[in-house]
Amino acid sequence: MMRKILIGLLLLAGAASAQPAKAHKAAIEIRMATTTSTEASGLLGVILPLFTRDTGIHVHVISVGTGQALKLGERGDVDIVLVHSRPDEDKFMAQGFGSVRYDVMYNDFIIVGAKSDPAKLRGLKNAASALKTIFDAQAKFISRGDDSGTHKKELALWKEVGIDLKIVPKGGWYIEAGQGMGEVLAMAGNLQAYTLSDRGTFNAYRGRVGLDVIVSEVPGLFNPYGIMPVNPAKHPHVNHAAAMKLADWIVSPAGRQAILSLKIDGQPLFTPGVPPKS
Repeated sequence: MMRKILIGLLLLAGAASAQPAKAHKAAIEIRMATTTSTEASGLLGVILPLFTRDTGIHVHVISVGTGQALKLGERGDVDIVLVHSRPDEDKFMAQGFGSVRYDVMYNDFIIVGAKSDPAKLRGLKNAASALKTIFDAQAKFISRGDDSGTHKKELALWKEVGIDLKIVPKGGWYIEAGQGMGEVLAMAGNLQAYTLSDRGTFNAYRGRVGLDVIVSEVPGLFNPYGIMPVNPAKHPHVNHAAAMKLADWIVSPAGRQAILSLKIDGQPLFTPGVPPKS
C-alpha cells in the first residue's frame, strides 16, 4: 500500500512539473494622498479603475484634508499627492518635496445652507461679505476645521473681512467639525446651518442633506486641483516612475475625458485644466 501511495505522489509531482510555468507579473501599487472631496464626490471611483486598466498600476488612496495630505508627501509616506490649495502646493514645490506639479482640474466653492436662508445671503455678490453677514446675524455655521483646502479657503475669507476666529467662541453659532466635506454637509443639513463646500461634493450629497446653494458664481471662488509626485531626491524609496505615470495620465486626453465623465444631472462635477481668472 505504501508503495502505491509513493508511486501516486511521484506521478502527481511529475505531472505538476510537466505543466508550463505561468508568468506572474508583480502588481504595481502606489500610494496617493488626496483631499476628501476627490473621493466623496465619487471622482476617484470613476477615474482610477480606468488608469489601472490602461497601465496596470493600482492606486491605494489615503483620503484626508489637503494639509494632512501634503504632510504625508513631505514625510515620504506616499508617492504622490492630489490636493487643492495652491499657496500650499507652491510651498510644497519650493521646498523640493514635489518633483513636478500639474494643473489637473477645477470646480468652485459655494456657500450652502437651509432653504429659508435665515441670514438673508441670497443675492450677495461677494463670498467674504456673505460670511460677514453670517457673523453679524450669529447664524449657525459649520466649519471643516481640519486644515483641508476648503478650510483654508474659509479662513482666507474670514480674514478678508477682518474677523479673527481666535476670539470667536466655538460651539455657539460657529462649530468646528474636524471632519471631511461629506460629514460636514450632513451635519449642516441636520442643524440647518451654513457651510462652505466644494461644488463637486455638494452635488454628490445634495439629495441627502436638504440644503440649497445660497451663494455661488461670485469672484474668487474657483477651486483648482494640482497633482505632485513626491521628489525621489528627498525620499529615494518612493515609486516615482509609477507616480509620474499617474500624473501624466490624469492630464492626458484619456484622463481628462475620464474626469468629464463624472456627471450629476448632466453636468460634470469637475472641469479639466486651469480655471479662468476671476
